Amino acid sequence: MKKTFLVLLLTFYYTTISAQSKNVLWYKQPAEFFEESLVLGNGKMGATVFGGVNLDKIYLNDITLWSGEPVYPYMNSNASNNLPAIRDAFNKEDYKLAEELNKKIQGKNSESYAPLGTLEIKNHHTGEVSNYYRELDLSNATSKITYEINGVKFTREYFVSALDQIMIIKLTSNKKGALNFDIESSSLLESKVEIKKNVLSLIGRAPMHENPGYFKYTQEYLPAGYFDREKALAHLKKETLKEQKIIKGTRFTSLLKIKNTDGTIVNTDTTLGVKNATEAIIYVAVATSFTGFDKSPSIDGVAEPIAKKELNNAFTKSYDKLKAAHIADHQKFYNRVTLDLGKTTAPDLPTDERLLRYVDGKEDKNLEILYFNYGRYLLISSSRTIGVPANLQGLWNPYLNPPWSSNYTMNINLEENYWLAENTNLSEMHQSLLSFIKNLSVTGKVTAETFYGVKSGWAAAHNSDIWAMTNPVGQFGKEDPMWACWPMAGAWLSTHIWEHYIFTKDQDYLKNEGYPLMKGAAEFCMGWLVEDKKGNLITAPSTSPENQYKLADGFVGATMYGGTADLAMIRECFDKTIKAAKILNIDAEFVKKMEADLANLHPYQIGKKGNLQEWYFDWDDNDPKHRHQSHLFGLFPGDHITPLKTPDLAEASKKTLEIKGDETTGWSKGWRINLWARLWDGNRAYKMFRELLRYVDPDGKKTETPRRGGGTYPNLFDAHPPFQIDGNFGGAAAVAEMLVQSDENEIRLLPALPDAWSEGSVKGICARGGFEIEMNWNNKKPEKVIVSSKNGGKTTLIYGDKKQEVVLKKGEKKEINF
Repeated sequence: MKKTFLVLLLTFYYTTISAQSKNVLWYKQPAEFFEESLVLGNGKMGATVFGGVNLDKIYLNDITLWSGEPVYPYMNSNASNNLPAIRDAFNKEDYKLAEELNKKIQGKNSESYAPLGTLEIKNHHTGEVSNYYRELDLSNATSKITYEINGVKFTREYFVSALDQIMIIKLTSNKKGALNFDIESSSLLESKVEIKKNVLSLIGRAPMHENPGYFKYTQEYLPAGYFDREKALAHLKKETLKEQKIIKGTRFTSLLKIKNTDGTIVNTDTTLGVKNATEAIIYVAVATSFTGFDKSPSIDGVAEPIAKKELNNAFTKSYDKLKAAHIADHQKFYNRVTLDLGKTTAPDLPTDERLLRYVDGKEDKNLEILYFNYGRYLLISSSRTIGVPANLQGLWNPYLNPPWSSNYTMNINLEENYWLAENTNLSEMHQSLLSFIKNLSVTGKVTAETFYGVKSGWAAAHNSDIWAMTNPVGQFGKEDPMWACWPMAGAWLSTHIWEHYIFTKDQDYLKNEGYPLMKGAAEFCMGWLVEDKKGNLITAPSTSPENQYKLADGFVGATMYGGTADLAMIRECFDKTIKAAKILNIDAEFVKKMEADLANLHPYQIGKKGNLQEWYFDWDDNDPKHRHQSHLFGLFPGDHITPLKTPDLAEASKKTLEIKGDETTGWSKGWRINLWARLWDGNRAYKMFRELLRYVDPDGKKTETPRRGGGTYPNLFDAHPPFQIDGNFGGAAAVAEMLVQSDENEIRLLPALPDAWSEGSVKGICARGGFEIEMNWNNKKPEKVIVSSKNGGKTTLIYGDKKQEVVLKKGEKKEINF
């Protein structure tokens, strides 16, 4: 009896430890740097928690707080007039001239994502700190710190609720009356702080500026004049909404109120705090005046009334009620997928120590699962606002001048953010991007005509922002064409619409929302294509995102014609738009034109090194190991290159990856893992996945031997470096891709399973066709597979050379044994 009890007890203990190591980030010290902090979010409001003892710093963000106002797309109305000269230069093979002329097809740069503010909780502690513990529990989206001082245990708990649009911080001590703290609020933006009726308010506005180099109180360009600091400060003191509309820019408000049980609330002119309490609950609401990509936030929107309403509504609810509702809401998404990779011998260590141990080549399967779960957690936390997708930093930005403006970089990064949305069962999170594409199609119609001379369809370029800017960037000819001049974002993004449809089989969405956007992207591509000297269709001018070629005469450039990446994206756009039209049984004549153009595209070329050519000619790369691999788009995220359907192109893609090597930045490594998975090389994909989890020191940390480069920071944020969230999302998507791959007709099981994952199980992974997979495997072979269907349909399960056809009704599931 005692032996049985001991076995049960040990089983419970190891199960608990295992669950924690798959779902909890934890540390034995507060965060000193941003890359050590823990992040919370509800898809709109973000909080970055440092967990300090005497000073707890919390960065606040609102995903709708950006510089600028709605874009004016006619800004370079004569841009397309330069196209004939560029194409004439191509006819003469004068690429240097074409490069210079391409700069004339540029517009303004994007606006910048702005930090909202910082909360500082200043605790009046005296004494030595012991038993410090800090965690983020991904399974319930809460963070907690505990520590002891002079025998008194202090606890702080944090969460950000999507249901109640509120951040909650609960402070407790196990000694009556031991809590004493003050809170300050500040912002890097133009703002003011007030205390009224025990509410700490921070009110301000984001700047009007297109250049990321601005600083506080600089003169910022406005369409109607110049920014006047004194006028702005005077304006911020006005109380009426009418007066708040004088100066352009998005308004923001942060409101904080404390509910305590047994202490006294105290305040000064700029601080709010508590004396002699045992428990205190802090409620934080934020809001901006953003109301839409085409609405003026200074005229059409307000911030403070929204924040007040959200604060007052939440304040009437108890902590327990708010927390329970928050956890239930989070877990209805998070709990859809569970992953197990078999037994682990890794010890239960703090997350930063686990990363360092992992770098030494040690096994830690649960760290790999934790990273996968963290990617899903980050998407749930940063992508629940319609029309405003996760940006380069997801939701969490502390900088006035964030890297790359923390914008929407649409030549890979924005799209990579959403690679895990459908296959890891988070389709609802995809809506932020899908609705943003609809916004882009509006401004993109003007961009197509004014910058590219195409009078039908819509186009989008390298960068965008909350205002759905679609023009090519470059500050009107000042920037390098290798990144500034690229018009294929619409073609790429249109494939996300198809992905959402084929995973969900939501035909109403396809008909009413998706297909018109896909058609518009295809129409632009058809209008943008021209014939080469062989009669094949190409793009001209063309660039391959951020890469350059080197000619025999030494010239290094980016502008050319017939780039492989362009044509790969157009192939995918046409293929999926044709399929969508046939499903809906519409646009037969348009489909015929697309099919003809698709057949006439300049074909893929295999170069002298056996690689897939990136350029129209077999030119050398200026940087053979360049981080971008856009010309492999057809392999992933596209699907028209596969080892079965196009073995020669798949082999050339493999050679390209071998030439590029495995050492690259975080987001690029995330992409390459997916590419190797599509080549069904699980061990190579796993090798790079391990490298993605290579420990990187926080950016500001000074050490004798700093660990830099692409990898993972102590808080599991992706190191580009600096932090970009796309690597987290790409890496998580790659785990699912290694386990299950699918198309409209087939589901391939364990296609890229590495030897290290020889046993395991997964539940909730989605497959194209509206199917969901649950399976366990042993010795790298599936033992039990359960397939369920959301809408009913037929598919073929494939493992190795074994195939089984499955037909299911809506909501039905079947068990398949291999």
